[in-house]
Amino acid sequence: MYYAEPIARLIEELTKLPGIGPKTAQRLAFHILHMDRSVVEGIARTLVEARAKVKYCSVCCNLTDQDPCHICADEDRDRSTICVVQEPRDVVAMEKTREYRGLYHVLHGALNPMEGIGIDDIRVKELVARLGDGQVQEVILCTNPNTEGETTAMYIARYIKPLGVKVTRIARGLPMGGDLEYADEVTLAKALEGRREI
Repeated sequence: MYYAEPIARLIEELTKLPGIGPKTAQRLAFHILHMDRSVVEGIARTLVEARAKVKYCSVCCNLTDQDPCHICADEDRDRSTICVVQEPRDVVAMEKTREYRGLYHVLHGALNPMEGIGIDDIRVKELVARLGDGQVQEVILCTNPNTEGETTAMYIARYIKPLGVKVTRIARGLPMGGDLEYADEVTLAKALEGRREI
């Protein structure tokens, strides 16, 4: 053992976090050990409290500390549209645009047969249950523009179209400030496909 047992255990625990390899875990561990004890205790309390208090919204499946979440409970939201996203962090990204005022539904993943993630592993049944009262007029599919996201969007669209709900997909294309010469062919094709009149 190169480190005292508590340090080795701390490094080992930190490597369980996504994107944290052994070297980063080592740097973080030594940084934590040099921090003021009250700060470290505050971080530890916050971690335990967040894990204990955060749960899934019974309506949209987003992470929340109240049920229903503040978005589902907001009477000023447009209840005729539901934006379907893969992860809770995608709700935050959409909210930052300040353009969308409808409701959300979080799938908590995308279809990926190679990794054994099927339809029962994501929250599609909960979405379909929300469409039963006839209040929702449009479902906007905002899954990621990759193979898994596209497959998930196509499956959901086929599944809910017979229910008489309009199904749309977010447009894809060039980022603001980007140059055409650096864009790949698929991105350019999607940008052309999603064009609209100005």
